[in-house]
Amino acid sequence: MSALTSSPRLASENTPLLGRRGNSSHPTAAWPRLRKHMTVDIHKDWADLVLLFCYIITGLLDSSAVFIWGSFVSMQTGNTVYLGLGLVAPHEGIRWVKALTSISFFCFGSFFFARFHRLLKARARWVLVASYTLQFFCIMAAALIVTLGNDSSNQLHWQVLVPLAAVAFQASGQAVTSRVLQYGGLTSVVLTSNYCDLFSDAKLFTMSNVERNRRIGAPVLLLIGAILGGLFAHSSVGLAGALWTAAILKAMVVVAWLLWKADPEDSD
Repeated sequence: MSALTSSPRLASENTPLLGRRGNSSHPTAAWPRLRKHMTVDIHKDWADLVLLFCYIITGLLDSSAVFIWGSFVSMQTGNTVYLGLGLVAPHEGIRWVKALTSISFFCFGSFFFARFHRLLKARARWVLVASYTLQFFCIMAAALIVTLGNDSSNQLHWQVLVPLAAVAFQASGQAVTSRVLQYGGLTSVVLTSNYCDLFSDAKLFTMSNVERNRRIGAPVLLLIGAILGGLFAHSSVGLAGALWTAAILKAMVVVAWLLWKADPEDSD
């Protein structure tokens, strides 16, 4: 009997066609690696490039929104001025209501995203991916409303206020990320302090100056986004085209965080 079971022919017949049950190629074997990949902190080195890229999104959304809606969705300094002018003469226009909506939801978004990162593992890959995925869906929702809605750009209509609020809410997520990654100067929503820091830099003309390079890149990239937004606003696709493009760019950021290098201190 032992001779029969030791036969090469019978041994091959008793071998499972799909290999051993403990084979590491089983789908469940990949789960620990995926879990570790998503829970590690991302490496903050060179992450400023992603924040700089977000300036294009800001410029694209703000220039098209202020042209069509008459209100910024990211830079709240201008909206605060609009609000002040509106409170002086509230019956002369409705821009101040849109400005107040944008300010309110930007503040609410800052409150939400800051606590989202603070309560969880702030720089964990999955936290950043979740944050930017939510931002992506906010822009997507705004794009759908604008695309499927009627022309209510000059009225206080939910098809204006809801997408305006959604885009302002997501914009705060970018600003909060700059704090999480410790690049406080790259909020992607303000340039005045950036200009001040750039031209007051004692090492402005030094060949190697990373901070100066960031401060130059931020307004240049926002300007590129603003030009693109202006082109959309003056074209047949209008604000909807700008929103769909911004959604694609935001999705690219999500992919970037998914593939970003892990922090060496957290990947061991």
